[in-house]
Amino acid sequence: MSSPITCHVLNTLSGTPAAGLKATLTLLTATASSSTRFHALTNGDGRVTQWEPESSAAHTLSEVMERFSDGERIPWSITFDVGPWYESQNVESFWPEVEVKFYVKKGERHYHVPVLVGPWTYTTYRGS
Repeated sequence: MSSPITCHVLNTLSGTPAAGLKATLTLLTATASSSTRFHALTNGDGRVTQWEPESSAAHTLSEVMERFSDGERIPWSITFDVGPWYESQNVESFWPEVEVKFYVKKGERHYHVPVLVGPWTYTTYRGS
């Protein structure tokens, strides 16, 4: 089963998936704690389909989503560590990280966040 929030990162410098890129998903509500942070590495296709809680005692993403009411807009952020990722490929990047903030409405289909990233530019949109 796929996560309620997924992402896909493409490297515009090479035109290939950004495999092995560290991503952090964070809940941005006033009551959020460190247990509402999740980590992942993009797979060989540049995708994150599952998120790991920051600590082993933390709740899963699906469990966190259950805390909210149907129709409630929930603010999230995904931070991509593009600077270190490009540096590991001997490419200098203008961006140390790229952060995408967005709302998820509980009760709707899953949310997909595609990102096109290059050493000097990035863009994103709501995917399907």
